[in-house]
Amino acid sequence: MVYQPDENRYQRMAYRRCGQSGLKLPAISLGLWHNFGDTTQVENSRALLQRAFDLGITHFDLANNYGPPPGSAERNFGRILQEDFLPWRDELIISTKAGYTMWDGPYGDWGSRKYLIASLDQSLKRMGLEYVDIFYHHRPDPETPLRETMKALDHIVRQGKALYVGISNYPTDRAREAIEILNDLGTPCLIHQPKYSMFERGVEDGLLTMLQEKGVGCIAFSPLAGGQLTDRYLNGIPADSRAASGSRFLNPDQLTAGKLEIVRELNALAEKRGQKLSQMALAWVLRNDNVTSVLIGASKTAQIEDAVGMLANRHFTEQECANIDTILNRTR
Repeated sequence: MVYQPDENRYQRMAYRRCGQSGLKLPAISLGLWHNFGDTTQVENSRALLQRAFDLGITHFDLANNYGPPPGSAERNFGRILQEDFLPWRDELIISTKAGYTMWDGPYGDWGSRKYLIASLDQSLKRMGLEYVDIFYHHRPDPETPLRETMKALDHIVRQGKALYVGISNYPTDRAREAIEILNDLGTPCLIHQPKYSMFERGVEDGLLTMLQEKGVGCIAFSPLAGGQLTDRYLNGIPADSRAASGSRFLNPDQLTAGKLEIVRELNALAEKRGQKLSQMALAWVLRNDNVTSVLIGASKTAQIEDAVGMLANRHFTEQECANIDTILNRTR
């Protein structure tokens, strides 16, 4: 059966301007970090992408090393794109990244011009695309001169292989320097992708303010703290959960008795708001106008539906914010 997207998809989503650019992003974006590699049923991946687009999610975020194995998420996404979404390519924002280990040897990691340009060429082939909408440098390189990395991003845009460029995981001072170099080169930095959640608030210590001053957008990854800010762990660690799976991104040691008690208190606040904890956690990140979008992962379509359902109640009273801060301050 040929996929036909929901005609009302754009009425179901809020779109927010990305910094001082001409681009708007959906408040909820879908990340393909997990659940799109070769270990996942492609039909499940297809269902996730279709449901996301039906709900107005137009931004799909990848990286060269997403899988497993590395490269497989892009390849599987490319297959689904060609089969289901090609007529709507111009309605989509597709992003990818390079900066972590992708292949052996000194040219398959970090931030050299050699690596970034070669990696994007490979990504475009895997996805069957002529260009991506956003190409990120995935993490700062402590050894390659920052100007070389930024000139590679500038070159990629001038080649027509990306419409915009961004950075991810950059601390404030390094991000400011990168943004200034890109401005000097004539290819402004569109967006920064940092980790940000109720449990990871480092971006509030200057990064968000600096991005606003520079006119750069922000998309938060891991806004649910790897699943901690959901109802998944209210009563302990389920046997089929990520924390129990041996994942290096969430292990049982992080879910201390104190942390679980905080999660339960936050859940009680969410219930008073008529929301799930996950919905409140997403809304909390978006409470700041400097955050353009939150980047979610999903293994089930219901998780995408829950995230978009958050938009019906995404504002907080001063008292609610104060209550949340009181609870969260015990984790800092």
